[in-house]
Amino acid sequence: MAVNILGIRHHGPGSAKNVKAFLESVKPDIVLVEGPPEADAMLQWVGHAELKPPVALLCYQPDDPQRSVFYPFAEFSPEWQAILYARRQNIHVRFMDLPAGNQMLIEKEQQQLQQDIQPDEAYINQEAQPVELLQLSKNPISYLSDAAGFADQEQWWEHTFEYRLNNDEVFDAVAEAMQAVRESIPQKDKKLEQLREAYMRRTIRQAEKEMFHTIAVICGAWHVPALQAKVSQKEDNDLLKGLPKVKTECTWIPWTFSRLSFQSGYGAGINSPGWYSHVWQYPNDDGTRWMARVAQIFRKQQMDTSVAHIIEAVRLAGSLASLRGLPKVGLEELNEATLSVLCNGENILLKLVHDELIVGQQIGDVPPEIPKPPLQLDIEKLQKKLRLPATADFKDYTLDLRKDTDLERSIFLHRLQLLGIAWGRQQFTTGKGTFKEQWRLQWDPGFSVEIIERGNLGNTVAEAAANSVLQQAQSATDLKIISNLLEQSIPAELTEAIQQLIVRLKNLAAASADVIELMEVVPGLITVARYGNVRKTDATVVLNIISSIITRVCISLPNACVAIDDDASRKLLELFFKLNDGINLLQDTEITTAWQQTLQVIAGNTNTSPIISGYTTRLLNDGKLLTGEQLTQHFSYAMSAATAPVTAAAWLEGFLKGSGTLLLLDQDLWQMIDHWVSGLADETFMQVLPLLRRTFANFSGPERRKLGEKVRTGGASGQQHTATQAGFDAESAKLGLPVILELLNLAMIY
Repeated sequence: MAVNILGIRHHGPGSAKNVKAFLESVKPDIVLVEGPPEADAMLQWVGHAELKPPVALLCYQPDDPQRSVFYPFAEFSPEWQAILYARRQNIHVRFMDLPAGNQMLIEKEQQQLQQDIQPDEAYINQEAQPVELLQLSKNPISYLSDAAGFADQEQWWEHTFEYRLNNDEVFDAVAEAMQAVRESIPQKDKKLEQLREAYMRRTIRQAEKEMFHTIAVICGAWHVPALQAKVSQKEDNDLLKGLPKVKTECTWIPWTFSRLSFQSGYGAGINSPGWYSHVWQYPNDDGTRWMARVAQIFRKQQMDTSVAHIIEAVRLAGSLASLRGLPKVGLEELNEATLSVLCNGENILLKLVHDELIVGQQIGDVPPEIPKPPLQLDIEKLQKKLRLPATADFKDYTLDLRKDTDLERSIFLHRLQLLGIAWGRQQFTTGKGTFKEQWRLQWDPGFSVEIIERGNLGNTVAEAAANSVLQQAQSATDLKIISNLLEQSIPAELTEAIQQLIVRLKNLAAASADVIELMEVVPGLITVARYGNVRKTDATVVLNIISSIITRVCISLPNACVAIDDDASRKLLELFFKLNDGINLLQDTEITTAWQQTLQVIAGNTNTSPIISGYTTRLLNDGKLLTGEQLTQHFSYAMSAATAPVTAAAWLEGFLKGSGTLLLLDQDLWQMIDHWVSGLADETFMQVLPLLRRTFANFSGPERRKLGEKVRTGGASGQQHTATQAGFDAESAKLGLPVILELLNLAMIY
């Protein structure tokens, strides 16, 4: 009876090749792999034509899906090749790590213990630590890389084990190296690690009891000495006795190369999944194939890359490897050659290679028959029906809501957003209320946990989204929250939820006495009512609510504008701005009339906040309700010498909010402001200068430039403009129209 313990680097292509070769030569009758025993039933799917790595085993608690753990596998993962070998040879294969149900609770206990420790107790000054304690935080493999003269431990491992072609007795070498490291450095008391290794030894003993004569054990290199150690069965049983455990369920999910990398936060991650995949597929490549792929990427970006560039880069990478005494060209040498020859020293261009090749955008695939939660099955069904594949890289979609398929896609994506699954993010599109939507989709394997967690809301996307909205609405007491939910539910076409939200909104609005809260809600409701018909939604009920709320706003608003400080005035000013835009957008005569009457009351009240008074005067002028002499009178009163300069400046800021074009066109208003500013004393001018600068800073660049020119010329530019307009000859201008129309290839229409 023989037990062969193969120490590997997780997701190492050289380790995978060595494991495969070893298994084919030894021909074991059982393979034990580091992984969760609960997932043994899922091993039957390995080798299925539609299970394409990278994939991951997801183990989660059904009653608390956020308590979950992923076990990723790529094609170049040694564990995957070992399982695949066992499945193809029809021999036994099992996972042998400590069950995930135990590990979850142990990690939870350790986290709670760390939270209970006071910050003063947890903090230790590193300068006061002995060398032995400082060594515990250092990766043990780094001791071997330091001894070999490598600055990077990953690079040392790659050149020592992953790239080498002659791998005779490589697993003995790995075991010896790990034994030396574990004996030479102080060991930190890691309870979870000790429990895991004890459970692995128990699993190996169980296989021996079952009379398997050749046992192959695939585990991380660090664990090899612990599994080879002579530890009694009683010691392991005592250590594992009474461990807490929770129920878990397992399934296969697609994974991505980006989530295999260190950058994703994956503890057993690698720097370059795409490069490792290349090494697995082409172990004898001297860099030529890799550089050809790099050149292909640059050519897609319209960058000139010739065959000579590729040849020179490959030669340079080989020379660098020889100078460094390396047995084979590695990724570092290829990157340096790419940077020098193909990128002309531009680091930013190398990022293209990093994203596309070094990390890669590959995503796995999972058979639809694999047991999954109902909600996940419905999402996958809709993805296939609507031709929205889950991709590791982002993909943009422009949806025309007048087309049935695009409309269904939009509804599906909006429902996922209501569930908190941010697969699609809506992008800005020009215009408002059109039939066009822009979406950017990028799948994250972590969505699988969120889908499982939302599974208690319903078995379909529509049902789960509706229940999610209603749960949020029931607990919400803020009118703004209900309004936002309604605005999000309209494009998701959740009919029953929309009806209940409207009732909830109506009840809350009737009970609310806060005019600020009511003003915050109206713009969003107007958007729902105005553009709801894009999706064939009846907005009559929403219009009735809007009319009722605006009536209450018009009654309460004049008093809300009196006796308020500057901060409250500015907050109210923004609400005025949004509410006025919404009412103009609504184009309802009765609502517009009531609003304009309210503006007249606010503007005519001398106790109104100056900035609000100025803005309401401007809105009345925009609506042609206050022009000519009436406007001049309001302006003269606000800017008179009897008015405090600070008050006048605040009124002017409100009046000019949004645009300074009025000053360019109205010479009388310009002269009033010029006269007011000229009459300020130096000390007073310095007081109001910050207010004036803030006012003019909100204007567009061209407006500020023209206003500056007008100040420089003393207002002459405005007079010249008026004179030019007065001398305009319309009849002479008409003579040029036929020529212009002919140039534009248009026919004259009479």
